[in-house]
Amino acid sequence: MNASVTLPELEREIVRVCRALHGRGWVANHEGNATALTADGRVLSTPTAMSKADVRESDLLLLDRHGRRVSGSRKPFSEVTMHLAVYRGRPDVGAVVHAHPPKCTALAVAGRPIEARFLPEFVVSIGGCVPLVPFALPGSEALSNAIQPFLEEFDVVLLQNHGVLAWGPDPSTALLRIEHAEEAAGVLIDAAALGGPRPIPEEAVRLLLDARTKAGLGPSGRRRRL
Repeated sequence: MNASVTLPELEREIVRVCRALHGRGWVANHEGNATALTADGRVLSTPTAMSKADVRESDLLLLDRHGRRVSGSRKPFSEVTMHLAVYRGRPDVGAVVHAHPPKCTALAVAGRPIEARFLPEFVVSIGGCVPLVPFALPGSEALSNAIQPFLEEFDVVLLQNHGVLAWGPDPSTALLRIEHAEEAAGVLIDAAALGGPRPIPEEAVRLLLDARTKAGLGPSGRRRRL
């Protein structure tokens, strides 16, 4: 959780993330949502039925770890169960962000993961792959269950026929992971018109994954930090 961050600071950060999601065209209408754990273990959350362009600090809610409203005048969003599933499965996570960036969502709708072991930075930061979680209805327990097998190895996933879900120590990091996934998805789509991407040699991939571990990223990197 965000133990060293005050609640007002966390509120401002979530609002900045909401502005970024809307400003980049990664959400439309009432799409997208974000949560973060407070220093005392509650869940700070965006509300339902509100454009991310309009979200203010006063619109945010505090929920308990079961998704029940503790404070705030607005209603929780229906997809909060998948956020809670991430927090249960990954105790190191402090924030979760969901969005529909167009290139990632195009791959999700086509039923294709992002296999990007052709971009060195993507291998180090993300692991070279954003997997595809099988389709389940948004907000359903089935979707929360479908996400579970991916939590240990990955920090960002595509939701089939839906969008992207990312998590990290704070909302800004989760947003950056969506940003990186969207860039890789765009390169993958563009490269397809040129005959497809050429992968990095396996020996180089091993070196890049070692650098990922040394940076404290991925399952091996998290264990290294303990």
